[in-house]
Amino acid sequence: MNLFADLLASTKGSAGGVAASSSVAASSSVVETGPRIQKGRRGVEIKSAREIDTMRQASRIVATVLREILEMAAPGMTTGDLDRHAEKRIREMGATPSFKGYHGFPASICASINNEVVHGIPNSKRVIQAGDLVKIDTGAYFDGYHGDSCVSLCVGEGATEEAQSLCRVAQESLMKGLGQIKAGNTLLDIAGAVQDHVEAHGFAVVEDYTGHGVGRNLHEEPSVFNFRTRDLPNMKLRPGMTLAVEPILNAGSKACRTLKDRWTVVTVDGSWSAQWEHTIAVTSDGCEILTDRDF
Repeated sequence: MNLFADLLASTKGSAGGVAASSSVAASSSVVETGPRIQKGRRGVEIKSAREIDTMRQASRIVATVLREILEMAAPGMTTGDLDRHAEKRIREMGATPSFKGYHGFPASICASINNEVVHGIPNSKRVIQAGDLVKIDTGAYFDGYHGDSCVSLCVGEGATEEAQSLCRVAQESLMKGLGQIKAGNTLLDIAGAVQDHVEAHGFAVVEDYTGHGVGRNLHEEPSVFNFRTRDLPNMKLRPGMTLAVEPILNAGSKACRTLKDRWTVVTVDGSWSAQWEHTIAVTSDGCEILTDRDF
């Protein structure tokens, strides 16, 4: 999930996902939810082996839920159906939904369809149609730590070639970015790998939202951007850093706007959008994908 510049700072590039000024949460009321929002925290946290193990457990819960949603999503279901399943399963596995109540967000998943970029609010009236490109983003808070991940899928039959390509390239760009993660490399190494792959396929990287650090807080420093820039702080990666890497790309223009619900972000030109995200831990020679669904 890539929310809220006001979580850590109001400047461009703040961790928490907003890489440029945005109205997504600028005027939203902040709902404190105990240890999941700690606005006073600053700086990049290096996690201990014990902390990473706890994050591994939180992330396994997220991965389990998303794997189930990928298997069950079908035309005729509603985004509310998927949200209810996610919350039920997260709680059954001993965790709390990271998103529900976070800055007032009303659900356990973000469900964004077609031209909706991020932060779509699930509801029982939003029916998924055959051929839709659906993004499901969710998080779990377990024993004091978060896991965070997002998948995109073309539901049923009838998805256009462009939608299928957009979904595939988004996932590939995530893996290209993860391939650049190891101690001593930088955030720009991740960003460049993502941007090059996306643009080589004719799509646009969304610059309004970034990845972020994750751990005791759902959003921590640093911002993990998906495009080359001198406007955001670049830094070297160190073992023990835990990051949510999440490329977001549009089939058309990168420009986005926020709907009147103050949450749902859509493309300005109506083009479709895709997103993939993993929570990872940096190691000396690579990274561990904590939200890996292959287990």
